[in-house]
Amino acid sequence: MVDEENTLVLTDEDGNEHQFSLLDFFEVDEQEYAILLPLEEDTEEAIILKVGLDDNGEEILYEIEDDEEWEAVAAAWQAAMLEDDDEENEE
Repeated sequence: MVDEENTLVLTDEDGNEHQFSLLDFFEVDEQEYAILLPLEEDTEEAIILKVGLDDNGEEILYEIEDDEEWEAVAAAWQAAMLEDDDEENEE
């Protein structure tokens, strides 16, 4: 569930709700991913979740289980952030 402020409320496997700020959506190898920052914890470390479809065809976010896929996605997002920083510094 997303509201106007780009805040997501996700429910874990134990039924606990957690709030996240949606930082970005991006695509790697034709697969979409979401970058989220936990709002409840004292951390500035973002998490990456894969965007997929459930049995009803509705979008869901879930963990990336393959280590190689996770590494590739994290590297792609980090490279995109460095590119954005470079563009801002040029202006």
